[in-house]
Amino acid sequence: MGRFMSTITQFCDAARQLLGDRGFTQDPEIVDPWLTDWRGRYTGKAIGLASPANTQEVSALVRLCAQHGVPLVPQGGNSGMSGGATPDESGEALILSLRRMNRITALDPDAGEVTCEAGVILQTLHEAAEKHGLRFPLTLGGKGSATIGGLISTNAGGTQVLRHGSMRAQVLGVEAVMADGSVFDSLVALKKDNRGFDLKQLLIGSEGTLGVVTAASLRLLPALTDRAVLWAGLGDIRDARKLLVFTQAQAGDALEGFEVMPRHSLEAVLAHKHGARSPLEGEHEWHALIELAADAKDADSLQDRAQGLLESAFEAGLVDDATIAMNETQAEEFWLLRDEIAPAERAIGPAMQHDISVPVAKMADFVSASLPQVELRFPGCKAVAFGHLGDGNVHYHVLAPKDAVPGEWEATQGKQISAFVHDLVTAWGGSISAEHGIGQLKRDELGRLGDPVHLAIMREIKQALDPKGILNPGKLVPLAPEASSH
Repeated sequence: MGRFMSTITQFCDAARQLLGDRGFTQDPEIVDPWLTDWRGRYTGKAIGLASPANTQEVSALVRLCAQHGVPLVPQGGNSGMSGGATPDESGEALILSLRRMNRITALDPDAGEVTCEAGVILQTLHEAAEKHGLRFPLTLGGKGSATIGGLISTNAGGTQVLRHGSMRAQVLGVEAVMADGSVFDSLVALKKDNRGFDLKQLLIGSEGTLGVVTAASLRLLPALTDRAVLWAGLGDIRDARKLLVFTQAQAGDALEGFEVMPRHSLEAVLAHKHGARSPLEGEHEWHALIELAADAKDADSLQDRAQGLLESAFEAGLVDDATIAMNETQAEEFWLLRDEIAPAERAIGPAMQHDISVPVAKMADFVSASLPQVELRFPGCKAVAFGHLGDGNVHYHVLAPKDAVPGEWEATQGKQISAFVHDLVTAWGGSISAEHGIGQLKRDELGRLGDPVHLAIMREIKQALDPKGILNPGKLVPLAPEASSH
């Protein structure tokens, strides 16, 4: 222990000398808020918080960590959902914050490209693009805190994946510091590049376990000139699937988003959010939120297309009731009802929250079949599913019985519920993580359910790129069976 503390003291002195007082701190008042994940599920310890100002400092710091055997936990906005940016309880790791690296270094409106550092906040990027009549086609509820580096490292999704794809589809190039401190520079965006492995794609979604993303070049699209937001009441989620297929055929590329929510989720939001109102009269078992969008060349016809879509859906018997937002304020109110589901359910009590996907064509059938299975297996619980039906990803929440003790319930019955849900998802050919990452929350479940060949390749890549195991240890990559048995 004494030798360890001596090594850590030497490391901290060297890190402070490298980064200065602003770039390295052990002050508990500054460090402690970053030791707990956004959901409050995980709290760890750290020897300090490093905040480099540029890629060169990150590179030198990683070399220093490799020299002293100090693990690094990269952290962006700390808004992840799977505990992927939280250190363990050993107190041996260093939190690496990239929040000071927040410059947009280049924006080319003609090329539709932007280059920025990893610490740029998503909302800041949105605002910068808007000034040039452009947009970055990925958004989510945490846009005010989520950073570009974090979004890349987790391959984040959001409400626009249906039309534009996840973060992986937005990345044209990356810069990253590898485990030995070397800098992988692939920022230049090339439409065609056939020089072997696409290494940037390996880093995207790797959750900081293979390298530390320090900058990226991203694609931008023309700004939207108009949008039409529709709300439909339905009797069954399978009706929502039929409406989705119909809308895709009618609206084509104008379909920006297609979200579903059950009656329970809407009622929870109406009870939780002061002033919130249901868009429709009467009660409906399911609701669909649909957004059509157009840039300048198609904006003139968008509202007519939306009205035509609604009329055709009524004639085809696909909706029980529906409406179109009359203005932008009402459109935002519709979306707020969707965005407030998670906070509203958190106010009800404990829940096990699952971010799952199955093939798009099977999602409605999966939800319809599995919800009653969960409630039958775990009496007193309420199972709900909501989210991105259009890309086969729903947030699958199981709410605790009324007498459940927070903390206790999650650690006992809650774990059984998650295993049961993950078994169901796997049986349907799906994924236990659609857009929130694996982190530490699902690492062992991935090891239990993942394809052995897939897992073996992951471990081999991790060992090859991070032989000392200093990059975000304990996250994403499951332990080999022989290691986990000890």
